Amino acid sequence: MGWVTEEHPTDQELDACVQCGLCLPLCPTFRLTGKETASPRGRLQAMNAVRDGLFEVDETFEHIMDFCLGCRACEPVCPGMVPYGRALEGTRAEIVAQRPSASHRLRAFLLGSLLGSRGTLNVGSTLLGFAQMLRLTELAPRRYRRLTSGLRPLRGRSDASVGHSGGSGAAGSVGLLSGCVQDQWFRPTNRAAIELLEMAGYRVEAPLAQTCCGALAAHDGKAPEARSLAAINTPAFDGYDMIVATAAGCSAHLREYAHWADDGESVGSRSIDITVAIAEAIERGLLPRVETDNGEIGIQDPCHLRHAQRVTAEPRAILEAAGYQVVEIDPAGMCCGAAGLYTILQPEASQELGNQKAEQIRSTGVKRVASANSGCEMQMRSALGDEVEIRHPIEWYLDAIEAARTRVNVAAVKDPS
Repeated sequence: MGWVTEEHPTDQELDACVQCGLCLPLCPTFRLTGKETASPRGRLQAMNAVRDGLFEVDETFEHIMDFCLGCRACEPVCPGMVPYGRALEGTRAEIVAQRPSASHRLRAFLLGSLLGSRGTLNVGSTLLGFAQMLRLTELAPRRYRRLTSGLRPLRGRSDASVGHSGGSGAAGSVGLLSGCVQDQWFRPTNRAAIELLEMAGYRVEAPLAQTCCGALAAHDGKAPEARSLAAINTPAFDGYDMIVATAAGCSAHLREYAHWADDGESVGSRSIDITVAIAEAIERGLLPRVETDNGEIGIQDPCHLRHAQRVTAEPRAILEAAGYQVVEIDPAGMCCGAAGLYTILQPEASQELGNQKAEQIRSTGVKRVASANSGCEMQMRSALGDEVEIRHPIEWYLDAIEAARTRVNVAAVKDPS
């Protein structure tokens, strides 16, 4: 049958692969299984076979594509510069179109309508907070237990950031993507972003008209839902000098809005990850450096920050400016196994990769870890429990600034002179 949607991988994308195999050692699923079909090269060969009419979009093909994490670790080393992430999203959209099922319909509703509804998410998150308090989350089915065990405590959380408006604007204007679950489950990260950006002199607004960025829908092949969400966000973020997201998966998707929305390039060209914005503010002297030695901290590179956006120096610069000695956990930047819905859809592989990441962290001896993506944070916490404290780099940085201010104030009280 071949391709049936406009989302399908293009000939240019598929023909760019030269079958060199440089991607193989960097692919987490290939390392897990040793199978060619679990590698980027093998998956691209399968896509080619469908395009050429040699292979059908059947159950086997769907399994080959579903087993991929979409971590994009293959992209930086590819001599042909294959846009593998784009090709994978297009292929998954073809699977949804050619193999409709109750599971796909349910996921389309969840990723399009539910994540796009702020009210529904707020009610669900409030109930989830009560379930945590009563320890009912421990009774969740095994497939969901690792997800719930990785959550931060939701009871007593601060106010949502969406709708916020403040700051002088001397340094420019920022439109903050509050996010869907990000603004429900990771409010301290958004609040840290607002405080730091305003401290640096920016006018920060989190427009009420915004919605979920659509990353999860796009990664899962739910193209119509991803386009619908992008169409809402594009006008919502019009007019800002800079658009900032506090989760690496969201910032990576915003940068690719040219594919998802009319005038999406206007969003993509102005979008950056919060780690880039804060690192640049520190470099420009708009934010302080903390001179205190705060000890060691491990650094975990989210795939959509390291591989999709090629951002690695900035989170380390932030932590160093906070007075931490950065300890490398995994110089190769292998995926932790979170990967959006992968934790639920491929629980065995996700758990194995999560456990590998946990062992890498344990081997360093660190008790603090910085991760710039919410899904990664949850995955590591689910594997490590209370052994290690895991937060966003900007949260560690803001804490260091506040601690330094407290020390100065205490010293001033003790010695008024």
